[in-house]
Amino acid sequence: MAGRLTVGSGQLTLYVPDPAERENLATFISHAVRLDPASVIRLRRRGDRYVSAWAATGFEALAVRTVVAELGMDDVTVGADTILAGLHGPDSGNPLDLGFAMDSSWRTALPPEAGFVHIDDVPARMLVELAERGAQLAQEHGSSHGPPASLLDQTVLTVSGSGEKVEVPMRVVFALAAMDFIPHGGEKTDSRRISVDEIVRVRAARTWLRLDARYGSVARRRGTGMPLLTS
Repeated sequence: MAGRLTVGSGQLTLYVPDPAERENLATFISHAVRLDPASVIRLRRRGDRYVSAWAATGFEALAVRTVVAELGMDDVTVGADTILAGLHGPDSGNPLDLGFAMDSSWRTALPPEAGFVHIDDVPARMLVELAERGAQLAQEHGSSHGPPASLLDQTVLTVSGSGEKVEVPMRVVFALAAMDFIPHGGEKTDSRRISVDEIVRVRAARTWLRLDARYGSVARRRGTGMPLLTS
């Protein structure tokens, strides 16, 4: 298929035929670039019809969005700016040339694809309110290096279900809000604009926590920082 053809040695293609899905992916990557202008995106083929795009958030949590697409390789890391340029270019409806792989720039392990259990659903508005209060505290007590680690590591929500008790740290809540994964009625996320019926699903695996919102998910290793890849 056209979207799975390589474009020369060390290069690959990504084919996102649906304009709405291209916009979804572009929005996700734009939020990642806003957090880190030098962001890289890890693309992984998921079955025959889907591609998951992973990004670091700067909060020791990973963000992911899955779109209907075709990828020329099973798993590859490329520059976020390269993908955005292709998605916004005049030939965006064709397979996108993603340039050269940057696999060595991705140094974090990904969570497993299977093994997560549903713990409970929590109101999206409550999570955004926690992020707003956390941002206020960060302004009061933070520094040029960002919010203090004590604030980021603080457990702000405990969720129980399916025989599990999961602690959600502020890092994960900040990451979810920063990636704008919760729908709202304005240009800037405001808890007052979020529907009371909007929920975020809390899932957990043995060593991972994941929050699934309408527009994407964030995941973090439970109890510790992000595990690094071994060389």
